[in-house]
Amino acid sequence: MKRIWIAGAFALAVGGRAIAADLPPPAVPPPIPPANYVSTPAPVYNWSGIYLGINGGYAVGQSFFSDPAIFQGDGPFGMDGFQAGGTIGANYQWDHFVAGIEGDGDWAHQGGSVSQSHWLATLRGRAGYAFDRLLLYATGGAAPANRQITAGGGYPFSTTTQIGWTVGAGVEGVLWQNWTAKVEYFYIDLGSQTCPPTSCGGAVAISVPLTENVVRAGINYRFNF
Repeated sequence: MKRIWIAGAFALAVGGRAIAADLPPPAVPPPIPPANYVSTPAPVYNWSGIYLGINGGYAVGQSFFSDPAIFQGDGPFGMDGFQAGGTIGANYQWDHFVAGIEGDGDWAHQGGSVSQSHWLATLRGRAGYAFDRLLLYATGGAAPANRQITAGGGYPFSTTTQIGWTVGAGVEGVLWQNWTAKVEYFYIDLGSQTCPPTSCGGAVAISVPLTENVVRAGINYRFNF
């Protein structure tokens, strides 16, 4: 009897191995494909904020006397010279459109023995279109300036502050983070200064107009709103 049990167990073991050999191998899970790389778009630059800066450039001006009988003739007289100073402004951006206000005050070294100017300031609105890190803009507003005129021949200078107007355009680009650089042009009309007889001779005051073309560059640092 014992031999029968041993023979049965042996047959069962051999049969189980044969059945296992005939079974298909276990399924291998398919490989997991690598995740697709999705690049993160660079953030669009925001021009909104208050900024401070410095600027410098060159002005080409022209003035003349309305009376040709003065000592130096009636002109025109060149008012060319350098300008340099500081800037303060603020921008606000809607989508690609940027609007703001800007003011500056510049020391000037313009003119000669007949007509001079020693400072110029402007207070202007700005409006432009931003191509991400590049801003194209137009600008315009008020332009007060110092003026000094004389007919020469020992007459003293007559000094006044003229308030004129200006229009212009420019381009500004991002240098690094909040630092930007700009190049701009202004046409400035300071109207007519009155030169009294004490400075220009004669019995009546003389009208002396002045216009300027200014090209300058600047660097600004912007504080975010």
